[in-house]
Amino acid sequence: MDIYQRKSRQKWYLAFLGLAIIVFSMWYTNYMAERLAVVEENNTRFFAIAQEDLNDADPEADEYCDFTLHTEILFSNTTIPMMIVNEQGEIDAARNWDIPPRRDSVLFLKQKLNALIEEGAEPIQGFGMQTRIYIGESQILRQLRYFPIVQFLLIGGFIVFGYLGLNSARRAEQNRVWVGMAKETAHQLGTPISAIVAWIEHLKLMRGEDEETMEIVGELRNDVQRLELIAERFSKIGSTPKLDPVNVYEELAKCKDYMQRRASRKVSFDFPNPTEHQQTVNINPPLFDWVIENLLRNALDAMGGKGAISAEVYDDNQYVYIDITDSGKGIPANNHKRVFQPGFTTKKRGWGLGLSLTKRIVEEYHGGRIFVKRSEEDKGTTFTISLPK
Repeated sequence: MDIYQRKSRQKWYLAFLGLAIIVFSMWYTNYMAERLAVVEENNTRFFAIAQEDLNDADPEADEYCDFTLHTEILFSNTTIPMMIVNEQGEIDAARNWDIPPRRDSVLFLKQKLNALIEEGAEPIQGFGMQTRIYIGESQILRQLRYFPIVQFLLIGGFIVFGYLGLNSARRAEQNRVWVGMAKETAHQLGTPISAIVAWIEHLKLMRGEDEETMEIVGELRNDVQRLELIAERFSKIGSTPKLDPVNVYEELAKCKDYMQRRASRKVSFDFPNPTEHQQTVNINPPLFDWVIENLLRNALDAMGGKGAISAEVYDDNQYVYIDITDSGKGIPANNHKRVFQPGFTTKKRGWGLGLSLTKRIVEEYHGGRIFVKRSEEDKGTTFTISLPK
């Protein structure tokens, strides 16, 4: 299991843990709201009993009775909305209802009563056989019911913004590492390249008349130019490269010629002839060539020394598309996006950085896209590059 699989699983574990916390919190809050609703209903029953006892009390016979508790019960309710409805269905009394200003209180209470009846609210038997007491949700109970939603939004927002912040910081750190490694590589290549150039000039002075030596010197010069190109490519990472209008067919042909000389003779290359086609795209040639060479190198590795590689260029109103197709072993569907992750590789030897760097060059420096267009096992793969016109 590579590091990106482990990170992906860790993200899912954290997301599941966060969801579990939210669900438990919502369940517990709802449970407490139901408990509070029962308590309020019981308090209303006590109110009805206390009111009935006071109504039935005979002042002369009960002059020594203490109704302090009954009075306390009646006046202690300052939060539970309730209304007392008589046998004709008319509201005799109501308290603790938040009646909006400029609203008719009678009409407002009637609407509330009808709403409670439609919701199937069970009234409490009040004082007298036909008296009923309807109760609504108190402000505390209502806030408690809405609290899980508010909590979910706050926790969800915290998780989302926290993830975005951490992801942004991680990307910034990765960019700094990429740029630092690229700049250091370009710097480290500079010294040996200069030394090799000096030795080439020394050989020319010492053995300039020897044809075999001069042939070797020519090959060495070609390799030095290649190293200088690689150093130039690394030096451009992290800076804004200059994009020039270039015939993309010529660049494809140049990359094909370079890779074909280093490929097996059992590999055929089918690329469009640059003298017969013209398609200008704004690119940075050294970086664009790096992209194509990476794709061709991966194609050669996937084919195992024999097969066919082809290129196709087409366009629409906004983009120019470049398809690089090989007849290799193909890429499983679940790896179509993972192949562009740094460190992902199916090779026994390799760092898994080629396609990641390719994606960075295409998307960040050229404003385009690169993706696996199609791939079938043992039939081959097609990578597509889209570049804005």
